[in-house]
Amino acid sequence: MLKPRIKLQFAFFYPLLYPLLRLISPNSLWTGNRSRKEIALTIDDGPHPRYTLELLDVLDKYGIKASFFWLGVSVDRHPEVAREVYRRGHFIGIHGYQHLSFTRLRKEELKQTLERTKETIHKTCGIDQKTLQYVRPPNGFFTWKTLGLLAEWGYRTVMWSVVPEDWVEPGVDAVVSRVLRQTKNGAIVVLHDGYFGGCDVAASVDKIVPELLRRGYNFVSIDEFWKQVKVKRQ
Repeated sequence: MLKPRIKLQFAFFYPLLYPLLRLISPNSLWTGNRSRKEIALTIDDGPHPRYTLELLDVLDKYGIKASFFWLGVSVDRHPEVAREVYRRGHFIGIHGYQHLSFTRLRKEELKQTLERTKETIHKTCGIDQKTLQYVRPPNGFFTWKTLGLLAEWGYRTVMWSVVPEDWVEPGVDAVVSRVLRQTKNGAIVVLHDGYFGGCDVAASVDKIVPELLRRGYNFVSIDEFWKQVKVKRQ
């Protein structure tokens, strides 16, 4: 069951927090190649029976592929929507079975929520579980222990660089303004298509995407960003 989230607004704080968190978690993916005019649009918390389908139509309108980080419970509830996302060629990652902060889970509970989510996605969409390596911790919360376990189990942790705090539903104009103001080369933008923030996601993306395209950005998937960063580290 999804628990209500406290709607406090800290959008002004995230651009300041991002570089600090990146320093203490350098092996997570926080950005793509800063020298390339590429960005990744990532979507958390779905699939949702209405909001996700609305979003898919907008993405199709502009020929854009996004990276969806799914909750296993939402896939179980709306398997037909999950299959449609995958059928349209979008990238799939893991957000845990339920929206519980990984830092609150014991080792076995963390492993179970990831494996259960992979199994659910595999049964629903036919995706090979071995390819479901990319994980975004709910709320972006992590500890060094959490990150160490994810790496030990072969997962790749994906974070963000642009967080417009759409889950508090500040309105489409606010979300669009924050994304356009913060987006730079290599940005990882996070929006939500679940019960918190999903009501505005299609309308927001319908304004964000054409403007970023006009500015010359290309949209790529999270795995493309990972390949760039991996090569750069080597």
